[in-house]
Amino acid sequence: MGLDFKEILTATMILFAVIDIIGSIPIIIDLRQKVGHIQSEKASIVAVVIMIAFLFVGEEILKLIGVDVNSFAVAGAFVIFFLALEMVLGIELYKHDAPETASVVPLAFPLIAGAGTMTTILSLRAEFQLTSIIIAIVINTIFVYVVLKMSNRIERLLGKGGIDVIRKVFGVILLAIAVKLFATNIQDLFNH
Repeated sequence: MGLDFKEILTATMILFAVIDIIGSIPIIIDLRQKVGHIQSEKASIVAVVIMIAFLFVGEEILKLIGVDVNSFAVAGAFVIFFLALEMVLGIELYKHDAPETASVVPLAFPLIAGAGTMTTILSLRAEFQLTSIIIAIVINTIFVYVVLKMSNRIERLLGKGGIDVIRKVFGVILLAIAVKLFATNIQDLFNH
C-alpha cells in the first residue's frame, strides 16, 4: 500500500476548499482587531488533533447512533453544497457567533475544523486511503498556520477583490465535489 499522490492531492484540495482559510482571512483579521492577538500555533495544533481524532473515531460515533458512512457522506455532500453556494453567491447561510478569544474556540473549532470539515473528512474516508487523508490534513494545517501568521500581509497583497475571486473559484470546485460525493454515495446507499 504505497502513497497515492493523486489521492493525496485530491484530498488536500478538497479539504483546502472546505476549510477555506483564504476566505476566512476577513474573519481572522476581524478577530485580531477584537482580541489583539491570535494564537496561531495553538489553533493549528488543536485543529489537526480534532481532525485526525474525528477521522478515527468519527465512524465509531456514527455506528453508535446507527448511521453508516455513506449516509453521512450524502449528508456531507449537502453541507459542502451549501458552503459552496455561500462562496459562489456571496450569501451567508450559516451565522457565526462573535467570539471573545481567538485560539481554540472560533479558530480551531468551528472555523478550521468545523462541521463542514468533519463531514468532509468522513466522506473522504468512504473514498480514500487513511494515509492520504492524514497527509492532506497535515498539509492543510501547515497552510492554515502560515495563513494565520501572515493574515495581515495576505489581505494587503490580495485585497478584497482578490480574496473574493479566490472564494468564488473554490466555491465552484466545492460544488463539483459535492455533486460527485452525492452521486458516489447515493448509489452505495441503494446498492446495500
